[in-house]
Order: sequence, then C-alpha cells, then structure tokens
Amino acid sequence: MVTLTRFDPVEMIDDAEAVVAFLADAFDTGDADYIQHVLGLIARSKGMAEVAEKAGLGRESLYKALKDGASPRFETILRVIHALDLKLALVPATEAKSDEDSEAAA
Repeated sequence: MVTLTRFDPVEMIDDAEAVVAFLADAFDTGDADYIQHVLGLIARSKGMAEVAEKAGLGRESLYKALKDGASPRFETILRVIHALDLKLALVPATEAKSDEDSEAAA
C-alpha cells in the first residue's frame, strides 16, 4: 500500500535564493494570477502575520489580497514585495531572452 501526502510548495521556499527563483519563474510566465499565487505561497513561507505587518496591512487583508481569484491593487502587490525584502529589477526583454539562450546552449 502506498501512502501519499499532500505536497506543499511552501516547504521548499526555505531561503532567499529559492524565493527569488520561484518568483522570477512566476514573472517569466507573464500570468498575473500565477504571480499572485506564488506571492501568497512565499508570504505563507515567511509568516503571513509578519509579512502583513511589514506591508502595513492586516493579516486578513493580506490573505484576501493574495487568495486565488482576487484582484489586488498593484500598490498592494508592491507593498508585499517590499515586505518580503525584495525589489523588482527590469531588464530589456531582448537581454533576458539572450541570457536564456546562452544558458540553454551551455
């Protein structure tokens, strides 16, 4: 008999590099709902109450903003990103594409 356990990706988000890799991958998809979902997972991994406090939000408000199907304001997303001690850095899409091509060739 095989026993299955529910996989919780939050358990895999255990350091800053994992956070950055997970969120960068989410942004690469261009899927706003997925990005929001990943932010929620990362916030859970750091502790929702702590992230909410750093973001200047109530814990319930943070849960509501990051739940699937919610449409949080961009300001809220930025506050959460900053509360996670992250910042957004933009690069030209052509530069990002050439970096990916170089890594794939290596």
